[in-house]
Amino acid sequence: MVRWIGAIAALMLCMMPALAQAQTTYVHAGRLVDVQAGRVLTDQRITIEGERIVAVEPWSAPPEGATVIDWSQLTVLPGLIDAHTHLADWGQTDNVAEPLLHSPQKIALIGAHHARLTLEAGFTSVRDVGTFRAFGDVALRDAINRGWVPGPRMWVAGAYLTVPGGGGEVTGFAHGVTVPEDMRVGVVRNADEMRAAARYLFQQRVDFLKLIATGAVLAEGTEPGAMELTEDEMRAAVDVARGYGSYATAHAHGAEGIKAAIRAGVRSIEHASLIDDEGIRMAREAGVWLVMDVYNGDFIDEVGTRDGWPADMLRKNRETTDEQRAGFARAVAAGARIAFGTDAGVFPHGDNARQFAYMVRHGMTPMQAIRSATIEVADMMMTQDVGAIAPGRYADMVAVSEDPLADITALERIAHVMKGGALVR
Repeated sequence: MVRWIGAIAALMLCMMPALAQAQTTYVHAGRLVDVQAGRVLTDQRITIEGERIVAVEPWSAPPEGATVIDWSQLTVLPGLIDAHTHLADWGQTDNVAEPLLHSPQKIALIGAHHARLTLEAGFTSVRDVGTFRAFGDVALRDAINRGWVPGPRMWVAGAYLTVPGGGGEVTGFAHGVTVPEDMRVGVVRNADEMRAAARYLFQQRVDFLKLIATGAVLAEGTEPGAMELTEDEMRAAVDVARGYGSYATAHAHGAEGIKAAIRAGVRSIEHASLIDDEGIRMAREAGVWLVMDVYNGDFIDEVGTRDGWPADMLRKNRETTDEQRAGFARAVAAGARIAFGTDAGVFPHGDNARQFAYMVRHGMTPMQAIRSATIEVADMMMTQDVGAIAPGRYADMVAVSEDPLADITALERIAHVMKGGALVR
């Protein structure tokens, strides 16, 4: 008899996680932003079982004793998604050698801190597009997925694929300084090396590839308009990614680098600062997303000038900021696909939503801006798990007390955050 009781108790303990996951929760949404249809619904009931949404319908009282989250006085949106973050890095400072000053262990801890700030700001998913210390982002993603640390869902690149001394390298220090090997995992010199490096990254369980097609604003010794990777090298990476059921994105500021990356078959272009009309047309026709960090330039100019960042960085930022915003406005008018991405990590994590106002100022409607940070990013990342409040998707949601369709800055003042059916705040 004791043996049977022990067996039953053990079985019940094993079943407890499954029972907890199957718990039904109801959310009463006063206003619900339906990003798939581009409309607002009123007085809705969102039914959640475990981590996922099972129904969205007009409000009716749930069964007596049910768990109800009352957001009836709030506007409810899908959890926001930032397609261009750098959680597993220290952040930009006036020291070009900053990445060399922090151990992998320290970066792991600061990455966990950044992840919590990002989640609490309402960004329940991010595409993390590279880290100087390879695979710190992979470890952070896995720790979040296992529940060890709080943070957004992460899709990660593992390392930058870049030419020697290019925009994805740590640069600007004295000749003869040796850079650690874990900061050079993605350095390639030709298409064959690109294929080998790309395969290695996928073997280390990255989700996609990040190509540094042109120079960078914040990398010393590189120029944003200059091509670095060749079209053949980028095509080699794209082919490897497709073989793994994934894709490549390209950091590309310069017009020619943008067009070469599109011809090579990338899924998205990061920054696109100096994009021309031909590049916009090519992106639109190929269905390539543009991820343009149109807030970032003001932060770099203000804080970089105040804190004495290298003069060359500030020059390159001034030469690209206004051009990027003009290109963004032309891309919106042309109907190009645009995904919300901020380059968080250059500015403080958690301030991601400040970009929404810039997107609206430069041509988007508030609904377009919201869609760019929800359903558009999900489509770009090839997932139907996030990006909308709809049956089958994760119950990732945010609630605000103001109307973001009347004032998009309301998204800078998130009242509540839910991830996977659990309240974050």
